[in-house]
Parts: sequence; structure tokens; C-alpha cells
Amino acid sequence: MNARGKFRYTLLLASSLCAVVPCFAAETTETVDARITRLEQELAELKALVKNRPAVTVTAETQVPPVSAKKVEPPTPRPVSNASDVKIQLYGFARFDASYDTGKINPGNIALWVWPEGQNNHDAEWNLTAGATRLGLNLSGPDTETIKLTGNIEFDFLGGGTENNMNPRLRHGYLKAYWPASDFSILAGQTWDVHSALIPFVDDPAIMWASGNIGTRHPQLRLTKGFSIGEKGHLELTTAAARTIGSSNSWAETWNIDPGKDAAMPTIQGRIALSEPLVVASQPATLAISGHYGQEEWDTDKKGTHTTIDSWSCNLELTFPLSKELTLTGEYFTGSNLDDYWGGIAQGINNSVKSDLKGIRSRGGWAAFRYALSPETSFSAGAGLDDPNDNDLGTDARSRSQTIFANIINKITPNFILGLQLSEWKTDYKGAHDSNAFRAQSSLTYKF
Repeated sequence: MNARGKFRYTLLLASSLCAVVPCFAAETTETVDARITRLEQELAELKALVKNRPAVTVTAETQVPPVSAKKVEPPTPRPVSNASDVKIQLYGFARFDASYDTGKINPGNIALWVWPEGQNNHDAEWNLTAGATRLGLNLSGPDTETIKLTGNIEFDFLGGGTENNMNPRLRHGYLKAYWPASDFSILAGQTWDVHSALIPFVDDPAIMWASGNIGTRHPQLRLTKGFSIGEKGHLELTTAAARTIGSSNSWAETWNIDPGKDAAMPTIQGRIALSEPLVVASQPATLAISGHYGQEEWDTDKKGTHTTIDSWSCNLELTFPLSKELTLTGEYFTGSNLDDYWGGIAQGINNSVKSDLKGIRSRGGWAAFRYALSPETSFSAGAGLDDPNDNDLGTDARSRSQTIFANIINKITPNFILGLQLSEWKTDYKGAHDSNAFRAQSSLTYKF
């Protein structure tokens, strides 16, 4: 083929390609459109078939787990992981307390008693604190077929320190093994005392200590056995061996001796409680008798000469729901050397005379009621009294302490709580002027 023939052939081939390309593009476009139309028709037919299909009863044999759709759920907090498979629940609250006192109330952030009139009693005070803020862990499991394991670790920040640098304080730290089949449990660690187990309806972290309410928290080994009584009644027997913590031994400060542990025996605590619905079917009434016995060994010299002082109490407890909204509760106590339990207005031993150490006897109690105005709001009022025996007291000792209170607690939200409380405090002294003060208190709590 000559050059002119080759040129004509090349020109013919190029022209053919230029003509084919637009045609191919058009044909491809038509094919895609047709395919989309066909798929849409098939999808519509499938929807019609599903809609008109008879319902099928799903059983364990016919149920098939979904494999395509993935449900979108809000994120949830991850549980705390640990190597022992123990479930851990974090709880607590951030709390702010503010109070105004017309006189000096000891210690201020909480209320225990009023300072005597000669110590600037009528000098008003403001107190602001976040020390009652609390942090805790609930522990549970792993359980067996017969035993349920639980535990609790809880702190607040009322352990001293400065107002803006409070020290942590261990409130609870215990383990508990419970046998449901026999309604029997063993508790080991620190928690509330067995005796005088009720708590007044006050909005003060001091819960009327030194003014009628006794009992606090101690390290202990506790045994509890429950019994069913009739259809709805329940009887509970509890006993514990608890740590004895003595007051300061001024005669033996050189040796740093705690008279409680120096006695070489634990304090024995016990309680018998009977619960049964009386007026309100869903809220049982409870009547309990409780008490404790322990000893303190007070050394009077380095040779081991000592005096043994008993610590004991006998207590009566009552919780009585009068309606679904109204509950009446209270305690009565009598005993001796009760400062370790906030009795005797926090006075246990009269050691003013070295040769005649004596335990301070005291009696008192408290009563209060709570009325639920609504699920979010409750109103409470009550009074308390602690009356040591004057014959056991030294000069200038606190001889009588009493208080009355009224408060409103409102749950603004389930987690945001407002408390408002008014109270009057009066403290008498042996050989000194009596004193009184009014206290206006409020609290804001963020619970989690």
C-alpha cells in the first residue's frame, strides 16, 4: 500500500472511532437508567409481598436473630472491671451546708451543744462547709448457690483539717456474707453500732448526737439471725463484738494508752427487733430493745495500778408508720460512760479526782415525725434531750442538753435536693451559766 493509501486508511479508522464513542456512551447511559428502573420495580414488588404476607408466630424454634439492622442506643457508663468478678457500684453526693447561729454552737459546721454564756455565747456565727460530701462503693458478688457476698466502702470529709482542706474520714468499710436459706449473716468491718440503730429526721450530719441520740460507727464482728413470725412478721437477733475506744487518759498520756483497748476485751453489742405491719400494710412497724457493755482500764501510774470503768447502755427503739405519709419514730436510752457513743453530752469519765474516777451516768432520747407532703417534699419535726447525772459531774461540766427542730426537704429533681432547717439549742452547765442559741441551716445536695 502506498503512502496515499495508508493515509486514507488511517483517516477512515479515526473517523469510525469518533463515531462509535458517542454511540457507546449513549448506549451505556440508557442501560444504567433501565437497570435502575428495573431495580425500583423489583423493590416495590418485594415490599408488596412482605406487606401482604401472613403473620408468623415466633417461637423458640422459629426465632432467628437479626443480622442486618443494628440498633443505635445511647452510650452507657462502663462498669468498673476487676479480676475477681466483683460488681462495683459508685455512689455518693456533693453537698454544701450553710448555717447561721445566734450564739456559738460547737463545733459550728455541725451542731452538738452550745458554749456557755461566758464564752461569747451571743456572738453570732456563719458556717459554710462542703465537708459532708460523701463518696462510696457498693460491692457485690460473686455469689454461690448458698451465699451472697456484699461489701461497702464509704468516706466523707468531716475528719478534721482546715476549712478548705478537709481530711477524709472512713464511715463504712465492711464485708458481709449472707445465707438466704437460713436468714443468717456475718458482717466484719466498720459500720453503724448494733444498739440504738435509728437515725432522726434531721438535716444535720451530727444527727442530734450529744442531744438525745446515741450510737455511732465502730469496727466490729457481727452475727445476725432472722426468723419469720406469722405471715408478715419478722424477728431479728443481732450481736457483735466491737472495738472499745476510750476517752483521753490524762493520767497516762505519757504512755499514749487508750483505756478502751487496754481493757483487753471488746464491747459486746446486742439488739432484738420485731417488725410487723400494723396500720400500713406496706410499711412495717418496728419495736426493738438494744444495748451494749464494755470496759475501760484507766492506769493511774506506771506500775500498772488501774481503775476499771464500765460502759453500758440499755435502749428502746420504735418506728411506727401511722399512714403512708406519716411516720413516728424515736429512741430512749440510759447508761454510763457513753462519750464514745455521743451520750452524756460527749462526757464519759469524771477524772477530776485521780483517786475517785467515775463513769458519768446519763439518760435521754429523742422523738420525731416525718410527713410526706408529696413524693418530692417532706416535712419533719422533733426534739431530743441528754441529761447526765449531776452527782457524777465535775465543775463546769455540761449538765443538760436539749434541742427542737423542724425542716423541709425538697427534691427539686431526683438528684438535686434542697434542705431547710430551723432549730433551737439549749445547754446547761454545772457551776456555769446556761446558754441557748437558734440555728438556721440549709443544704444543697447533688446526689449520684
